[in-house]
Amino acid sequence: MRLLDLHDWNISTTEAGRLQRDLSSRVVRTRCLWHEPRYVAGVDMSVNRIGGTARAAVVIVSYPALEPVEVQVAEGVLTWPYVPGFLSFREAPLVLEACRRVQTVPDLVIVDGHGIAHPRRLGIASHLGLFLDVPTIGCAKSLLCGTYQEPGTERGSMAEIVDAGETVGIALRTKNNVKPVYISAGHKCGFADAAASVLHCSRRYRLPEPTRLAHLAAGGRMHPCPG
Repeated sequence: MRLLDLHDWNISTTEAGRLQRDLSSRVVRTRCLWHEPRYVAGVDMSVNRIGGTARAAVVIVSYPALEPVEVQVAEGVLTWPYVPGFLSFREAPLVLEACRRVQTVPDLVIVDGHGIAHPRRLGIASHLGLFLDVPTIGCAKSLLCGTYQEPGTERGSMAEIVDAGETVGIALRTKNNVKPVYISAGHKCGFADAAASVLHCSRRYRLPEPTRLAHLAAGGRMHPCPG
C-alpha cells in the first residue's frame, strides 16, 4: 500500500495533542466508498509489555466471503510510552510498516481501536485513515469517551455514543446477548456505513472477522497465506 507522509512521530505529548486537533479537521466523516468492497483489511497489534516490543498485523480478506488472502506483520521496539488518548503515536508506526508491505490493496480497513470517538476526535483508526487515504472504521472492545444507553440484547441493536453533546460513535451488538463493540467513523466513512460494515463482517464472533484474524496474526497464531 502507498502511504502519505503526514508528519514525524518523534514529538512530545503536548505537540501530539496539538497535532491530533489539527489532523481531526482533515478527517472525512461521510461515505466515500460507493461500491461493495472486494477486499477488507483488519488491523491489530500485540504488545510485549515486559520487553517493550510489539507485532503489528494486517490481514486482508475477500468480501463478502471473508476468506483471508494476505497477511503482513511488522515487529519492532515501541518508542512511545502508553499514554491514554495517544495510542496511535505508540502503535501506528509499526502498523503503517505492516501496511506498507501489503500487496492486495483493501477498499476498507477496520482497526481494533477508535476513530473519532476520541477526546480530540482523532483515534488510531482516523489517524491511520489519513495516512492510508482509504475508508477506515474504528471497532473497539472498550469505551474511550462518551456515554450511551444500553442497546437491545439482539444482534444488530445499537445506540449512539455521545460525548460533549456530539454523537461520536455507535455501541453495536454483533451477537445476541454479548457485550457490544464500539464503532466510530475513522476516515471517509459515515456512522451508518461503519455499523453496517462491521455487522456484515461479524458472523460467528463478537469481533468482525478481519480484526479477529489480525488479532491472531499479531499474536503469532496465524501465518502468511500461501502463494
